[in-house]
Amino acid sequence: MTDTILVPLDGSPAAEAALPVAAMLAQRLPAKIRLLHVLERDAPHRIHGERHLTREADAAAYLAEIVARLARQGIDADWHAHEVPVGDVPLSIASHAAESGATLILLTAHGGSDARTWLSGVVAQGVIRHAAPPVLLMRVEPGQDEAAFAPREMLVSIDADRQGAVALPIAARLARALDIPLRLLAVVPTVETMPGDRAVAARLIPSGAAVALDLEAEAVARALQEMAARLRAAGLPVETTVARGDPAQIIPTVARAQSALTALATHGRVGLDAFWSGSVGARIIARGDGPFLLVHPEPPDAMPIAESTSSRR
Repeated sequence: MTDTILVPLDGSPAAEAALPVAAMLAQRLPAKIRLLHVLERDAPHRIHGERHLTREADAAAYLAEIVARLARQGIDADWHAHEVPVGDVPLSIASHAAESGATLILLTAHGGSDARTWLSGVVAQGVIRHAAPPVLLMRVEPGQDEAAFAPREMLVSIDADRQGAVALPIAARLARALDIPLRLLAVVPTVETMPGDRAVAARLIPSGAAVALDLEAEAVARALQEMAARLRAAGLPVETTVARGDPAQIIPTVARAQSALTALATHGRVGLDAFWSGSVGARIIARGDGPFLLVHPEPPDAMPIAESTSSRR
């Protein structure tokens, strides 16, 4: 089976910085590349000081030139330009991904001198929120013409209820393609770092909560070993780690130390929605350096595209 990698482009060098990674993955998976430009309603001509395409004709010429460039490298690619300006770009990207059968979406986010100042993957999480295929989100520093992408390990975050296991199939495929080992990481809170309503109950009976959390850590460790055994049987090198504390602090720390690509299951909540829900995924992305592999916890739904479109090969 040949995968399809969807690469949304807006004409900016920051978005184009995903292309070398897309080309490399296209050769290793293997996969074909589909370039996409979505016209944004009332879009500015420049974003972050960079060019932003605002006309369908300009987008078509731009995408066709990149497809020709990829063809010269022996990479199968085509393009799709959206004719009608839209107000919700992440929804449009997710819809195009579903219609084209994309198995992976590549996106970049601007970085800064402080990891906390980069855009926190707002567009990527917006795409994921619509139950799109997995999103590979990479950070681009100002002036870079290629996204930072040289992972030495695939770090898969597994929570206590194993929701993160949904990321394992695509994480394992990418790890094999990149020839890097997998690490399954579960972070079990302490009494002091328990989130939400559980924190109130835990602090009323701290000794009982501590015992319950210790048992949870043991159960998670067994679950990770079972997952690892299945992956090793498939020929993948796998390590398991169970840590204690706040996952939004520990996961970025481990990823940074291991130079890892971090795979997360996330509903893609952003803004106040992420704040009030205590979204761990949003906090990890805001704290981490990336890259991130973002996977929706539920299977993607087919989403028809209402607006008319044009596409060419």
